[in-house]
Amino acid sequence: MVKVTINNTVVEVPESYTVLEAAREAGFDIPTLCYMKEINEVGACRVCLVEVEGARSLQASCVLPVRDGMVIKTNTKRVRETVKTTVELILANHDRECTQCVRSGNCELQTIAEDLGVTGLKYQGAKRVKKYDDFSHSIVRDTSKCILCGKCVNVCKKTQDVGILGFQNRGFNTTVGPAFDRPMTETDCLFCGQCINVCPVGALMEKSDIHRVFDAIEDPDTYVVVQTAPAVRAALGEEFGYEIGTRATGKMAAALRRLGFNNVFDTNWAADLTIMEEGTELLGRIQNGGVLPMITSCSPGWIRYCEFNHPDFIPNLSSCKSPHQMFGAIAKTYYAEKKGLDPKKMFVVSVMPCTSKKTEAARPEMEVEGLRDVDAVITTRELARMIKQAGINYNKLPDEGFDNIMGEYSGAGVIFGATGGVMEAAIRTVADVLTGQDLENIEYAAVRGVEYIKEATVTIGDLDVKVAVVHGTENAGRLLEMVRNGEKDYHFIEVMGCPGGCVNGGGQPQQPQKVRDVIDLRVARAKALYEEDQILEIRKSHKNEEIKKLYEEFLGKPNSHKAHDLLHTHYTSREK
Repeated sequence: MVKVTINNTVVEVPESYTVLEAAREAGFDIPTLCYMKEINEVGACRVCLVEVEGARSLQASCVLPVRDGMVIKTNTKRVRETVKTTVELILANHDRECTQCVRSGNCELQTIAEDLGVTGLKYQGAKRVKKYDDFSHSIVRDTSKCILCGKCVNVCKKTQDVGILGFQNRGFNTTVGPAFDRPMTETDCLFCGQCINVCPVGALMEKSDIHRVFDAIEDPDTYVVVQTAPAVRAALGEEFGYEIGTRATGKMAAALRRLGFNNVFDTNWAADLTIMEEGTELLGRIQNGGVLPMITSCSPGWIRYCEFNHPDFIPNLSSCKSPHQMFGAIAKTYYAEKKGLDPKKMFVVSVMPCTSKKTEAARPEMEVEGLRDVDAVITTRELARMIKQAGINYNKLPDEGFDNIMGEYSGAGVIFGATGGVMEAAIRTVADVLTGQDLENIEYAAVRGVEYIKEATVTIGDLDVKVAVVHGTENAGRLLEMVRNGEKDYHFIEVMGCPGGCVNGGGQPQQPQKVRDVIDLRVARAKALYEEDQILEIRKSHKNEEIKKLYEEFLGKPNSHKAHDLLHTHYTSREK
């Protein structure tokens, strides 16, 4: 520990701290734009400057280590005027059409400018040439908004092990984008949206489907159904001022109904269906000498990562479609038949925490007899915008439930949204099937939490099932390498493309970096899902009565020929 004095306040902090961390410990908020602990510690933006006694120039606090006896000032006239000038220079060549920007009101640059009292700009000059890349189904890149902080570059490289983004050119002409300024569609991008989550401005955003969804709702000849992923309920409230980790299930269902959807369903129902198919597939592989380890297939970012970087593991992937795609396939067959609907006039909307789901829904494999499983995907953020555009007072909404036939779900379906949730849900069902008992001990703590790679051996009857859970594709790559080299041996692996799983997906509400530095969004949002799991009467997928009826009336049994036609798919090696 060392003692430092910050604005006349003496504070004792670990010697590994930076001045930025020490200042926060002492209760002083220093602004940052480029800082991300252990990911992007580069001191590039120069808005975190402080004055250090004995130093000739101002110092970037995010990369300056503390030392014993250091005396620091964060709020001198020199600091304020220098930082204000820096922000004015950033704004001088920034596309300042704030009212047209999706980040207006939630922009870190805008907030810092307001806090510093920037009311006019002294500097006028040339602006960067605008490059607007909206060719993908998932992500839009607008270079006119970019402030060259480098956060997207390093989260893509260090967290996701993809590295499709980088700095190009020099000086005023510097831009961030894929090599040779190619569209993101011409790269091995996962479309996971982690770059969007860390962008402090509006340079990266999801490609919006809001207008398509509103148009479908208002078309009297179109029957529009909506489904909501488990992780959406764990974050939607943040867009309306609720504390991070507040569960929004009831208000979310009420808001969707008031938006005008013909039916409001829950993807949790399809998560239970996925467990029936995936669990049966796993048992079949174990008992019949199939390809092991079997690896989950519900994360589209992970699937793309595997197709591009580890195609030798494609045979290990479960053939199951992801839950929302299964939902769409059943909605346009079983549900349409039960309700006397024309599937060609149905429009299925998925509300997802994930930008990569937009690309997944557009994959050529995701259709049955010429009908797309899912017609439109909107993110949690897009749903919040729709609610606001429709003038719905979210905070005054009552708690409502989901429609039946495809709306009942178990606690196992809910926890799909957190890393380890798919594994735990699968074990709950597989354990009952193998033992022939209704086991009461169903909480598998070994696969919970945010440790990047978790391992467990679950003894079920006479069988020891070796499992692993990994999240973030960089960590997935490391684990696969160990499996490939024979260092690790498993029956079943759960992979989530985003760190923390779907609760931290690229379509979730964007929190400023200073919030992300003190609150682990992965933990806070996952807690909401485990709370819902606890209060539900049914906590195992195979006990879902609506799923039982689906098999009795329509599919026959898990992994049947009909189930394979509707609910399973295949994956393809992709050239990098």
